[in-house]
Amino acid sequence: MADDKSIAATRAKATARRAKRARGRKLDSEAAMIERRLAAAVRAGDEGPVLGRAKISYEMAERVSGVSHGGMGLIAQVVDHLGLAAAIDSGLDLLQAHRPYHESDHVLNIAYNTCCGGRHLDDIEARRNDRVFSDALGVASLPDPTTAGDFCRRFEPKDIWILQEAINTARLRAWAAQGPDFVAGTARIDVDATIVSTTGECKEGMDISYKGDWGYSALVVSLANTSEPLYLDLHGANRPSHEGAPEALDKAIALCRKAGFEDILLRGDTDYSMTTRLDRWNADGIRFVFGYDAMTPLVFRAGAIEETEYHALVAKADAARAKLLSETVGTAAVKKSRAKQPRVKDGIVASRGYKKITTTAEDVVELTYRPRAAKTDYRMIALRKNLTIEVGGQETLFDQYRYFFYITNDWNMTPDQVVGEARQRCNQENLHAQLKDMGALSAPVGTLVANHAYMIMASLAWSMKAWCALLLPVHPRWSAKHRAEADKLLRMEFHTFRAAFIDIACQIVRGARKIRWRIIAWNPWLRPFFRLADIL
Repeated sequence: MADDKSIAATRAKATARRAKRARGRKLDSEAAMIERRLAAAVRAGDEGPVLGRAKISYEMAERVSGVSHGGMGLIAQVVDHLGLAAAIDSGLDLLQAHRPYHESDHVLNIAYNTCCGGRHLDDIEARRNDRVFSDALGVASLPDPTTAGDFCRRFEPKDIWILQEAINTARLRAWAAQGPDFVAGTARIDVDATIVSTTGECKEGMDISYKGDWGYSALVVSLANTSEPLYLDLHGANRPSHEGAPEALDKAIALCRKAGFEDILLRGDTDYSMTTRLDRWNADGIRFVFGYDAMTPLVFRAGAIEETEYHALVAKADAARAKLLSETVGTAAVKKSRAKQPRVKDGIVASRGYKKITTTAEDVVELTYRPRAAKTDYRMIALRKNLTIEVGGQETLFDQYRYFFYITNDWNMTPDQVVGEARQRCNQENLHAQLKDMGALSAPVGTLVANHAYMIMASLAWSMKAWCALLLPVHPRWSAKHRAEADKLLRMEFHTFRAAFIDIACQIVRGARKIRWRIIAWNPWLRPFFRLADIL
């Protein structure tokens, strides 16, 4: 009996290997065909316009059924692999009865809607009425938009944090799959808030921002290493942007330490240099780099420092360009640079007599500073910008110094590195833009807590993209190529990710024990796609 099982297992492995080789040949063939087709297409267009020439007619397929979001099967596998549904159901208790949906079904329904390009709750209806999509996921039906909105309204403030902790349970499993090298580095935790505008007039908790926009203020705490949103807090748009930040940062610190990170760096702008918390974080071994308000005493101290104490700031981009130039000068790799295009904005500014402010120099100096609410001295890095002010394209009217300050408890970084860390934090604004573009930071429900819950569930789609990149296997033979693919996927914009990994035409074949998603369209990301599917 044991021998029969061993023989069957060996045959199954051999069959899987043959299928994998056949799939690889098919992918190579598709790539070669598209390359030949594109090369042959470059010719004289004597036959007239290319588009609009084909005679097209539509008909309904009789026996074949398919879906346009073929990558959702892979997303479902990632969710199952990380145990996300079980983590949500074990922590969240909002429903008195399951008829038939559980809490995880409602959460994933909203996240899947965002993955498929849905920007509103009503977009769920498209997937709900897609019989083949439901069959492909192995469900009888999906919750309708009204039920999804009702689920959001069931949340209490405590449930918000329970849901985020459940999601982070799955996140920890994705991080654990990276191996010891992942946590050996520094966990860079960024914090910033962004305004979520709304045109609604009856949404509870909304307020008017300093810019005059009505809506909410969404505080996002993210891990810069992977651009994942770890915690999200929500307030009225008129509240201070740092409200709730200390608690959210403490939770993020605990999460990163649970993952195994020993070195943690907090980064934020001037709104987050919370002087009452600096001593505690410093005593706890947490490093930080925060922007600091250019108060008059600080500006006076920086202005009184001798000019010889300042040194020119070497930006990261400048250093990278210098290194590249030193490596390529005198070799065949150096190519003639393309001529620079004229700056259109400068011409408009000059012709209309507008004021133009240009940074001509950046210098840094270091001093020691103790905030009023702190008991410890910290490093204060002063960045002095020399600004040239012109009006109407005329000669320089005058130069002006403007000071920027950064407070840190790291005594080993150079001043240039401190400024570099502060500037790299600005990349979190790209995360805000992505979450808004995909509809995750929006307010479709009527109350503050309900909208808070919706934002967390919709932004889960972005985390799913990150998890696909983190779980993408890297084979030793092709490690450089595979790591480059994983990094590109991790940094990819969400609409590009949807085109590569989600919006894939698939034929759905239902068997007695398995649902087969048969891909019938090719794109260059199918090799990483199948590599991930194989391990799941």
